[in-house]
Amino acid sequence: MNSPVTANVFGTIGAVLWSLQLLPQIWKNWRRHDSGSLSAIFFLSWAIAGVPLGVYNIVDDFNIALQVQPNILILLSLFTWSQCKHYGEGWGLKKIAVAFAAIALALGGVETGLVFALRLARSRGYKWPLTLMAIIAALLLAGGVLRHYVDMFRTGSDAGMSLKFAILDASGDVASLLSVVFQLHLSILGLVIYGSELAIWLGLIGIVLYFRTANRKKSKDNDNTARV
Repeated sequence: MNSPVTANVFGTIGAVLWSLQLLPQIWKNWRRHDSGSLSAIFFLSWAIAGVPLGVYNIVDDFNIALQVQPNILILLSLFTWSQCKHYGEGWGLKKIAVAFAAIALALGGVETGLVFALRLARSRGYKWPLTLMAIIAALLLAGGVLRHYVDMFRTGSDAGMSLKFAILDASGDVASLLSVVFQLHLSILGLVIYGSELAIWLGLIGIVLYFRTANRKKSKDNDNTARV
């Protein structure tokens, strides 16, 4: 719709929401000193997904907020991954710190290198590498969330998922979608990335609510049976 100011506003809102999205989950894990049934692979795949998403947003000249957004996702996802390793698998803090730093530096180096390489490729008329980045980003983001679908159905519970985390992520996707819509040029691939992510999160929210309602009803029925 060609409104850079509006695109920046929504992009900033999306970046803020994505900055806050994992904080409820991080707080929940820390308060319980337990990561529940959360999958470390889920959060590691998200951290990795931030690389192609960041490359795509930067090379395709998205607004600054959307360029920063994936890197926030990388850091917070790695932090949550570290909690899963610490609480769930008993990793020591020293081992976690070394692993966190090594992965963060590796992902940052790969992203920087790809940005320069894809800018050069685009200047020479090659568009497929950028399309490939968008596809990889969408698949990794979706794959991470879909893995949590599997965990929830396997355990028959919400698997420790923070509903606030899911709602914040979905809200961030809505704001990011609007930011893409109002940019100088409409990015169809950008719409696909954030749109597919939004659809998957809405489904996840529905499943979390279903399991919580079902488990609450089951507990109530058990209480009534015990009284009888």
